[in-house]
Amino acid sequence: MVDLIVIICAAFGAGVLNTIAGGGTFLTFPALVFIGIPPVTANATSAIAVFPGYLAGAAGFKKELQVFDRKQLVRLSLITLAGGFAGSLLLLISSNEAFSILVPFLLFGATLTFLFGDKIRLWAESKRRAVTPFGALDLFLVSVYGGYFNGGLGIILLALFALWAMQDIHEMNGLKNGLSFVLSAISVAVFAIGGLIEWQSAIVMMIAATVGGYAGAPIARALPRQAVRILIAFVGFMMSAIFFWRLIA
Repeated sequence: MVDLIVIICAAFGAGVLNTIAGGGTFLTFPALVFIGIPPVTANATSAIAVFPGYLAGAAGFKKELQVFDRKQLVRLSLITLAGGFAGSLLLLISSNEAFSILVPFLLFGATLTFLFGDKIRLWAESKRRAVTPFGALDLFLVSVYGGYFNGGLGIILLALFALWAMQDIHEMNGLKNGLSFVLSAISVAVFAIGGLIEWQSAIVMMIAATVGGYAGAPIARALPRQAVRILIAFVGFMMSAIFFWRLIA
């Protein structure tokens, strides 16, 4: 019962956070590890827990996505599928021991990316055309990361879009949600076929995260954005410290 309460609260909170500013993975993944699920399985199950939110987000930005050329969207989606597939396979063959070594560094890096996301995007905007607009290699590499470990993916994608010289934040968010859904879809398929998902926890968390996503809208209007960012960063750094301690203990 305690384990059930932990994962429901974590998934609900993740749904709220993802609606407000992102960072839900900082709650779902540690909660699953806390209740005794091996790290690799916890990471795969966490990816499924937040999966419905990407579809909802993509649907919400349907108008913005229609701005893009359909052939370009198909091309970007195929690149994302390839990268997400590769990253998911990497997780599939990773041992829990190897992944446990990487987790604190991934969480810490994702937290820094989240905390300084605005500055990263501003830096990227100042370096426009530093990479090939809508380039295959950079999107593929980001997608490999997303398939392997989802934390901070949204911020990284937005920074990449800025490097591509995109300017409209709504179009950027629409493309981010659309590609995140595509990436998560292939990851979920790979994890399911590979038997990495703890389905009982995943289903419960998907429901709780969806409810949290709806609840996040009025909360987002009531809370200062900076306060939410600080809270998420605190959770991320705290979880990073806990996993570093687990690593050296």
